[in-house]
Parts: sequence; structure tokens; C-alpha cells
Amino acid sequence: MNITEVIASLKSIANSPASLREDERKELLASFDTLRVKLETPFESSLRFVFAPHQSVALEIAVDMKLFDASAALSAEKKEFTLHELVARMEGDVDPSLVLRIMRFLTSMALFFEVGPQQYAALPLSHAYTTASPLSSCVVHMTSQNKIMAALPSYFRERGYLSPDDAYNGPFQYAHQTPLHCFAWLATQPRLQDAFNIMMTLPRGDTPLKWFDIYPVTTKLAVASPDDVLLVDVGGGVGHDLIAFKSSFPDLEGGLVLQELPVVVDSIPRLPTGIHVVSHDMFTTPPPATFGARAYFLSNVLHDWPDKQASIILANVKEAMAPDSVLLVSENILPDWKVPIFNASADFVMMANFAALERTEGQYREFLEGAGFELVEVWKGEGVMDGRRLLEAVLKR
Repeated sequence: MNITEVIASLKSIANSPASLREDERKELLASFDTLRVKLETPFESSLRFVFAPHQSVALEIAVDMKLFDASAALSAEKKEFTLHELVARMEGDVDPSLVLRIMRFLTSMALFFEVGPQQYAALPLSHAYTTASPLSSCVVHMTSQNKIMAALPSYFRERGYLSPDDAYNGPFQYAHQTPLHCFAWLATQPRLQDAFNIMMTLPRGDTPLKWFDIYPVTTKLAVASPDDVLLVDVGGGVGHDLIAFKSSFPDLEGGLVLQELPVVVDSIPRLPTGIHVVSHDMFTTPPPATFGARAYFLSNVLHDWPDKQASIILANVKEAMAPDSVLLVSENILPDWKVPIFNASADFVMMANFAALERTEGQYREFLEGAGFELVEVWKGEGVMDGRRLLEAVLKR
């Protein structure tokens, strides 16, 4: 097959993608990435690396301008539209020249197709960023990290090339010139706090499976009495996991407790009957309502904290646990090698914001043992290709 045939084949795949299994889809994407790296010159690769943050900035500006809301409304009426038709649908006094500059990015990012000069057609991806989509909140929150990321080189030049290990004295405080922890600072920023709360409801990983889809809940988490606490969701956000859990196991006996900070609790809408909300800081003595539960669930909590502070969280959980209680930790586990760039980026986000880290299975085992737990099993859903795992631990005997 000559190069012309290869190009024609790739175009055919792009225009009419076949139905693929998840492993096939990921293998195909990895092949494209390998091909791109081999074909690029060092200069082209360098430009791709250093210009990458510009796309997220353009995307956030478009979200803020409600550009995607306007394009969605237009697309419902016609397949193609002009720049001026788009501007006319947008809120407030919008400069057409600015919208044009934003659209240059968005067309190159395959959110829109350029039919001609200043003429566009919306592509499916553009609908993912309307105001109603949680992905728009994800863009708002994650793009706010750019300031901290940009400060990392000077942070390390000034403080030495050591991984930060204190959540109250790390890159976040350096970049924002604040003594506040990231979460405390976030509470002073209503827009970003709201975006963060919404983002945390998004599913993690490449599978719709929930932790309770892969864990034998009915056999492992049975309680002796309906009055017993079945599950405490520590740092459970707005209750999305507990709501899904209750929906999947409506007849399972035992109370469900959501434990969260006041700023998050205040934003929670009405929860289903049977879910009790406790406003609490996980770094303080656990509240009586959480004592003696059958299981304590922490999802995406420990990766927010370096060992120094994460050990305090687990010490407080231990204080509330009964001898036969179970600790369930849902996290993204880094592989020991060949770490995908997405996971490497997630690790940098943890480092920048919280002086924390994404951990390998070995690091979690060592950390849990040091905190007085025994890791008894690592649960993985069938067909799961990413690093999402459920760690089951018990108190060390």
C-alpha cells in the first residue's frame, strides 16, 4: 500500500468510523499518536507542546461567552451559519472580530467545520460545551489551573527540585500568593466552586461502571439492623455516588451518610429519603453519626492530599470504624510504567493544586499499611481499560 492509499484509507476511517470495541478504539488512537510523533519535525512537536494551553483558554472564553449555546440554537434551525448570524445570537455586546479569532481555534479543534470564509457548520463536539453540559463546568474549573501550572518552573527554580509534600505550602499557595489551602480558596470563588461541584459529578474513566457494580455489595455490606449505618461517603461531594448507590440497592438495609464540607453541603439540592447529610471537616474528630458504619467510602479524596495530610484523614476514619468495618477507596491507579499522558497530567494537577499525587498500587498499599490498614483486595471491572480501581482495606489486626 503506497502513501496515497494510506491517506485515502485514513480519510475513509475518519469519515465513516466503524463500530469499535474500547480496546480497539484506544489502540487506534495510540497508533495515530505514534504516527504523528514520527512524522513531526522537532520544531513542529515543540510548537504543539508549548501552544497546547492556548486551546483550553480559547475554549473557556467560548464557554463564558455562551458561544456554544448560540451555535446550538442556530444549528437547530439551519445546517450552516455565518459569523454575523452567530454573533447576533450571542448575549450582550460581542465584538465580531473577537468571535472570529475564537472560531479560528474552535474550527482547528474540530468543534466546527469551516464551510467558507466566516461560514460554519457545528460538529457534534460543539454541543458538549453548552451551558447545560457539565463538561462546560469542567472546562471552567480545569482552565483555572493554568495559572498554577505556569508558575511551576519558577516555583521549582526558587525552592529546589523536590516534590512538594505539604498541601498548605506548595505550588498553589506560591502561584496565588495566598496562605489558603486550594479548597479554602475555592470556597471564596463562587463561580469556580460551582464549576468544581458540577465537575465532580462526571463519571471517571472509560466505563459507565460504578464502584458498586464491581464490588459484591449484598454479601459484603450487609448490616445486622436497619438502624445501623451501612455506608459513610467521606468527602462525597453533592451526593452523586450515594444517590446512585441507593437507586441500585433500594431494599438494602442500613443508613447512608454523606459527609462533606459546609460550603459543599450548602449547595446540595434535596436528597432522596434515607441519605443523611453531615456537615463536617474530615480533618477533625469524626461526628457521632458516622461511628460504627459497615463501610467508609472515599472516592477521589486521597489523591487530593500528600501522605502528610492524607494520613490524618485516615486516622479520623479509623477512629469512627468498628473492628469489622471496611474501608473502600475509589481512585485512579497509576501503572508502574507506560503512564498515559492524561494520567501524567492528572498527577501534575494534584501536585500543583494540593502538593499531592496520583499513586501506584504499590504506593497505596504502602500508604494504607503505614496508616494502620491492610489492603485485602483491588477490584477492577471486567473490560475496564483505564486505571480506575476500588481498593478494599480493613483495620490491621
